Parts: sequence; structure tokens; C-alpha cells
Amino acid sequence: MTTAHITEPSRQTPIHGEYDVVVLGGGPAGIAAAVAAARIGCSTLLVERYGFLGGMGTAAGVTNFCGLHANVHGDIRQVVHGVADDLLARIARLGGLNAPHMLFGKTVAQAYDTAAYKIAADDLMLAAGVDVLFHALGAGVLMESSERVRALLLETKSGRRAVLASAFIDCSGDGDLAAWAGAPYDKGDGQGHMLYPSTMFRINGVDPERAGLAWETIPHLMLQAEAEGRYRFPRKTPIVRPQKNGIEWRVNLTQLANAQGDAMDGTDAGELSAAEMQGRRQIAEVAGFLKEVPGFERSYIVDIAPQVGIRETRRVRGLYQLTEPDVLECASFDDTIGVNGWPLELHLKGDVEFRWPKIPESRGFNQLPYRMTVPLGLDNVWVAGRCASMSHEAQSAARVTGACFVMGQAAGTAAASALANGWTNAEVETADLQSRLEAAGAYLGRSW
Repeated sequence: MTTAHITEPSRQTPIHGEYDVVVLGGGPAGIAAAVAAARIGCSTLLVERYGFLGGMGTAAGVTNFCGLHANVHGDIRQVVHGVADDLLARIARLGGLNAPHMLFGKTVAQAYDTAAYKIAADDLMLAAGVDVLFHALGAGVLMESSERVRALLLETKSGRRAVLASAFIDCSGDGDLAAWAGAPYDKGDGQGHMLYPSTMFRINGVDPERAGLAWETIPHLMLQAEAEGRYRFPRKTPIVRPQKNGIEWRVNLTQLANAQGDAMDGTDAGELSAAEMQGRRQIAEVAGFLKEVPGFERSYIVDIAPQVGIRETRRVRGLYQLTEPDVLECASFDDTIGVNGWPLELHLKGDVEFRWPKIPESRGFNQLPYRMTVPLGLDNVWVAGRCASMSHEAQSAARVTGACFVMGQAAGTAAASALANGWTNAEVETADLQSRLEAAGAYLGRSW
């Protein structure tokens, strides 16, 4: 019988550098956090496991921004600004940004080209003076005390390295850094059920004139194909939409489960590996079906996302946990850092369930409190993005791009303020933070 563990010899770990702020994860939260901190004058390092930025938006092929807009009493408006505007402007200048498109008659999303996103994000980092370390995987932390992180440990192509900092922002999506540092966290709905992941892909060769509004007819064609016994789809609600060029469409129709039928766990290496192959098998089946859709007869798979699209793993417990009623009742908070305008989007077994605030009766967005970015028990760590402090249901809404930009910019700004004033993360003054955010173009939802 093999033993459960081996003992590694101790070693001296080279220090890659020392910074004011280190951000782990280069998705929208990490991008906004790094830019915000650097613009205020902090030496800032952004650590990313891939060779490009964008997080799930590029690595998982999401290819459209959700949550940048809200339905405010029937008027659809962009409600996420600040660093997000700077990134969108750069993508637009590269010709990679679509006009917003209507969803469900209630809100809009905005498609983009992933190559343009990657180039735009690089340019934004360079302009802000952010150091970026690509191909670096977070592997652990070293603690200065039980409440303070001193170093982030990384595995790189140059070997293991340590990065020292005064402040750390966990934008890993999985809450890796905060969890390693001992912060409490939750997974799923209390019974172990997380939101199901998907593998995104894009097809080319579509005839846009014949395809028309194919997203309206595809659900019926799916039902017909299943009734005839020719196909069995992993979930009922398809998302099939054109990109900037109408011959190219993105497809979101897979759903990935483990051997027990539950959502596979993106923090489990074995389940993650199995899910990658499962996703590609499902894609082959879906792509075959799409050839039966008018306008798609000559379509072919042009790209499969580099990784599974993870919607939920760890949610780090913070000073406040955003809840389902907060989203549906459009809650306000004294420590608002911005807003979330996306509904609950619960990827459940076999389908997707949307739950909306009252539209158009309500203002259509909830404010996001600063406290949800402050993990319990840690003084110099912030969490931003889908791993921030939210309930299972609320996370299904505020995990999308718009809210991630909001939390990231706030966390980066708060970290810079904390370092300048000798504050812990919990001591950051709300008025100071809000003033800095608004001066940087952020919308806090205090008027509409």
C-alpha cells in the first residue's frame, strides 16, 4: 500500500520581487484591481496562470460582457464604469466590440472578440504601470502572523518563487489565496451543490442572412431532435449568438457533471481534468446538431475554449455576505462600491434558471457593499470577483463581468488607501474610498 503523503526537503525559495500590492488572477476583477492600485501610485504586480489576461472571458471563451448594464425603470443603461470603460474603449478601437444586444427583453449583454480583449488588457496594464507575471500559478502563502500574509508562493517556468507585498488581492476566482491564508469559505448551496460549469466554443461558416434570429428557433429544434431520439442535450436553455462578424457564433450549451451527477468541482484536479474531456465530447455532439439549423449547414468548430468555464467554487466569507434578497430587492448599502445589474442566473442540473428583480417597477440593480471584499480574519487581504462574500444564490448574479470590475476596482483602491493611511482592510474609511472611486469614474448607484 502506498502512503498518503511524502515529506519534501526544506529549501530556499528565491524572491521574485517585493511590491506594495500583489493581485492574484487576471480576470476582470484582477485587471481592475491592479490598474486601480497602480494608478494611485502603488507598485503593483498582477499574477496570471495563462499567457494572457481576461479570466473566464478569454480562457473560458465567454466572449460577452454581462452585467455592464441594468434595466433602470425600463431604461437600459450602462451602470459599470471606471476601469471598465478604459478596457472597453481599447477593445472598441481594435474593432473587437459589438453593440449591446437584447436578452430576454429585459437587459443586454455585449459581445467582444477575445483576441482584441487580450491585446487591450495588455495595453491597459502597460499604460497603468502594472508589472505582469504570466505563466505563474499560485501555490500557497507564507504568513507574517495569523492575520497577515507576507508572501505569495508561485510555481513558474523558472521554478518556485515568492512574491512579497504589503497588501494582497485575491481575484483567483477560486479564493485560493484567502483559503491558503486561513479565511473561512463556503461551497455551493449548503448541501454541496454548486453552479454547473460549461465549456464554451465558437463556430464559423454560418450564413448570417439565412441564420437570422436563430437563437429564437434553436430551442424548438432541440426539443424536436430530442423527441425524435436523435440527440440528448446536456441542458435545455441554449445560448447561441453571433460575434462581431456574423459568420462566427458563440455557443454555450454544455453542462459538466462529476460521476455523482453533481456540478464538477473546479478546485479538484481530477474532476477538472475529466470535465475538460467531457466538455469536448458534448461540443462534438452539439456542433453536429447545429448543422441541421438553417444557415448553419456549413458551420464548423473554429475554437474550443482553453479551459472549462467555472461558475462557482469557494466563496470566501467576509464582513458582509450578499444575499438573494439583496439582488432581487435592489438593496442599497452605506458602503456601496458600485452596482450589480444582472439577475440571478442559476445553472442547475439540466437547465438554467433566471430570477429577476421587478422590471420595470424597480431600479434594476443592487449596490455592492465594500464589506463583501473583506475576508474574515485577515488584515491585509481583499477578495474580488466570483470568490467574494456572497450566498450561493447571490453569487449566481454578482459573479458576472460587471460586478467583477466593480469589486476589483474597489479592492485595488481600498488596498492603496490602507497602505497610505496605515489601515487594515476593515479600517478603510467608506467616505474616502467612495470619493476615490467616483473621482476615477466609477458609478456607485447613489443616484440614477
